[in-house]
Amino acid sequence: MELWQRLSDADRALGRLDAVAESRPNPDLFVAMYVRKESVLSSQIEGTQTSLVDLLEYEASHASRGVPADVGEVVNYVRALNHGIAGLAELPISQRLIRGVHSKLLQGVRGGERKPGEFRTSQNWIGPAGSSLSKATFVPPSVPDMVSALSELEKFIHNESPMPALIKIGLVHSQFETIHPFLDGNGRIGRLLITLMLCEQGILRRPLLYLSYYFKQNRQEYYDRLMAVRLKGDWEGWLKFFLRGVYEVSRQATDTAGRIVALREDHRRLIQDTFGRAANSLRLLDVLYDSPIISVKIAHKILGISIPAANNIVAQFVAAGLLTQTGAGKRDRVFSYQPYLDMFADETDVRVVET
Repeated sequence: MELWQRLSDADRALGRLDAVAESRPNPDLFVAMYVRKESVLSSQIEGTQTSLVDLLEYEASHASRGVPADVGEVVNYVRALNHGIAGLAELPISQRLIRGVHSKLLQGVRGGERKPGEFRTSQNWIGPAGSSLSKATFVPPSVPDMVSALSELEKFIHNESPMPALIKIGLVHSQFETIHPFLDGNGRIGRLLITLMLCEQGILRRPLLYLSYYFKQNRQEYYDRLMAVRLKGDWEGWLKFFLRGVYEVSRQATDTAGRIVALREDHRRLIQDTFGRAANSLRLLDVLYDSPIISVKIAHKILGISIPAANNIVAQFVAAGLLTQTGAGKRDRVFSYQPYLDMFADETDVRVVET
């Protein structure tokens, strides 16, 4: 009964999240930051040191500098997730789609030499850094068994026998992590699968669930629950943990969505009351919900106005407390939409060191 209660709670919470987003005039307003948030948190679980602000600062100035290694991994996660969502328009969740997502994930970053987009052809194992096979914490299936298990998993995903969607998604994530079909990136791909299945099955119409926040906050239990399935067949323990996460994160995401809408309306009124002719200012405000760290050059390009005009609008935003200059430079200044960033900072700025 506890499992069914958690399933009911998680279903209702997800439904509210989807409804809140879809009921807004611009539901895509939320998507970019939610995707970035999931990307940062999932990458932090694997030891990446990039924060959400690091990612946004790179996006605001990447044309003028190279990509730091950890930032590149998060950028790739965003690309991989967007590639997977776009791919669902043409392909079901399948080994082909998963390989394509994996290729985007590891292209040109750490692990990029470990056959991006290809299933492994040799044995791998899970354990402390530098550990040998004999001291592994867990040894995934051999290559022949892996091939068979992937085929069975794909059949299970598309089996039309009645089963609650969240139960199936929880089972698929656990089983994928156990199969461990790639030489690198299995954890991130397994977490991406959760989002892809939620969207493919129409449970969420947009990728708004950042479940990696819950996995990161309960990191050791996350690993322990997956191992308990492998060693003891404790599927129920894993599913209760998984459904609790869906419930908690859905509620948080719904609350964040409501606060975003309230913030946007407050700031639209502020702009209309104080800026006079405000068409470009209102356009810039909407841009900030997609790119909350911005420069005058970016504002000039996106709004299609002159550099002096863009500079004036940015100066008005600074004077009104909507934008804050980051750093002390006088050239190529960068500004942050801090009231919006503060809604996400506590959950993504905690750095994790891999052990």
